Amino acid sequence: MAYYELYRRSTLGMTLTDSLDEMVTNGKLTPTIAMKVLAQFDKCMNEALKNVKTKTTFKGDLHSYRFCDNVWTFVLNNVTFDSVGSGGHTESIIVKSVKIVACDGKNTFGA
Repeated sequence: MAYYELYRRSTLGMTLTDSLDEMVTNGKLTPTIAMKVLAQFDKCMNEALKNVKTKTTFKGDLHSYRFCDNVWTFVLNNVTFDSVGSGGHTESIIVKSVKIVACDGKNTFGA
């Protein structure tokens, strides 16, 4: 089964990709193994996020949006995120700008 590769653009994903590229360049890893590691990363991120129980709401100024290939992309400015964890702990975060990419979680990739 194939998984979304969205999380490769996260800080963690970019760091992993940079490290794998360096290892391939130095001959310590084959490109095939590096691709298998990235595929496993995609699987782990998608599976781990299924178990998140925190409810988050956000509010901001819509800068732009796009729907292409069944994927929504939103860019928002002056965004407030409010989260409520499973223990009732609440947290608010305000950010200047955020890009949200939303995909169909039920997509089976043709399988």
